[in-house]
Amino acid sequence: MDCSSYKLYHVHDEFDSRAVLENYYSGNPDTPFKDDFMTFPMEKLHNVFSMGHVSGQLLIDISGGAQIHHLYTACEFFQEIIVMRPTEQCIMEIMRWHDDRTGAFCWGHTTAHVTDLEGRSDECEAKEMKLKSAITHVVKFDPEAESLTDLIGVPQADCIIIYGLMDMICKTQDDYTRTLEKILKLLKPGGHLMLFGAINASYYTVGGHRFSLFTYDENFVRKALVAEGMTVLQWEVNQRKAESPLIDYDSMLFVSACKSK
Repeated sequence: MDCSSYKLYHVHDEFDSRAVLENYYSGNPDTPFKDDFMTFPMEKLHNVFSMGHVSGQLLIDISGGAQIHHLYTACEFFQEIIVMRPTEQCIMEIMRWHDDRTGAFCWGHTTAHVTDLEGRSDECEAKEMKLKSAITHVVKFDPEAESLTDLIGVPQADCIIIYGLMDMICKTQDDYTRTLEKILKLLKPGGHLMLFGAINASYYTVGGHRFSLFTYDENFVRKALVAEGMTVLQWEVNQRKAESPLIDYDSMLFVSACKSK
């Protein structure tokens, strides 16, 4: 299939946020994506935040899909979390979990992993409640808008997490750099960025439909961050462990960076 015909998740109605959770983030022990999409981001953020150098009042999570598992450690180090997503469907899925509504996706398997990392395996319920309490707003944004800074009336964030969003909404290098510039305006000078992405990806599959992933390499991401005044503090590439035709990528990237201007 010509990759130019792949759909975009924030544009086409065929995207099913719940199907993504079931296919890629399930608690089923046989899920092929456990290491790459769950363990890797949770452990990287646990390690960074536990060092004690990254904390503050506000964290903004501006990620792709309805995932929230990467925020469990963050709620121990930030008083307030604002979640931003580009689709109503993802927002509704997150709110179903946040408000304990019937049919909410169960993140218990990821809660258990984080509490094990923290040495508090008997506090899963408390961890779940703490994250829900820390999330004060779930906000829709338009990726095509000229600016994101007027969207929410809050100060710039102490930390921003971008998990998969750039891969899912960008089509070209110019898209990536423009989107990164807009997002980083939400980060105060001296603030930290936690960026996750998939190297050399082109598609992922949801309900039989192929959706586009922006293809890039490590060198491109590093140059884009430096051009936006970011100082890279940690750079880690985790080679793909998943065996599945649902998605293609070579490795998972994690970057911790500080805004120097």
